[in-house]
Amino acid sequence: MEFFDELQHQTEAERAYLLGAPIIRSALDGTASLDSYIAFLSEAYHHVKHTVPLLMACGARLPERLEWLRVAVAEYIEEEIGHQEWILNDIRACGGDAEAVRNGQPSLATELMVAYVYDRIARHNPVSFFGMVNVLEGTSIALATQAADVLRTSLQLPPQAFSYLTSHGSLDISHVEFFRTLMNRLDDADDRAAVVHTARVVYRLYGDLFHSLTAEVRHATR
Repeated sequence: MEFFDELQHQTEAERAYLLGAPIIRSALDGTASLDSYIAFLSEAYHHVKHTVPLLMACGARLPERLEWLRVAVAEYIEEEIGHQEWILNDIRACGGDAEAVRNGQPSLATELMVAYVYDRIARHNPVSFFGMVNVLEGTSIALATQAADVLRTSLQLPPQAFSYLTSHGSLDISHVEFFRTLMNRLDDADDRAAVVHTARVVYRLYGDLFHSLTAEVRHATR
């Protein structure tokens, strides 16, 4: 079994925890509220704005034997830069306060997820970052385009409110194929173990983010 497929197999339980979040089910069945969607976008802003800094941190720490992976990191940076601004534009199109989100604080779940990946890069193995890539891009392919289509209809929002979801649903299909190629080139057991471990933990932390959104929205609307 190639490593990419092994990675999906070894993270199956953690992925199921994330996909079982109530807010995901409600987004896909058309019962999610506007507040829920804005809450999701708000948390997305607070982790997506770290994508490029995390890529830079990873690239700076990769050893010379992984120079080919550093080249790939540079390509990722070029594609990912500025995506957090798309999210703020979506919030504005929903009637939300984008500047309040920009200047606000993430939820605990989001903060812990981002901090964990910085720590894995700095104190363990920089290749760990690709465990997070596996989670975020894989989740986008599984959910983003479908959720955007359902939410656009159920919430009666303009297409401009879904630039983040629609772009990542389609964009990440090519990204995952690129990612598959990269992961299958990893031939060091420690590098592979670092990716699997990080993916497992990030699935749990990203899942906590989605599970927490339901409680936060419920509290905010009382």
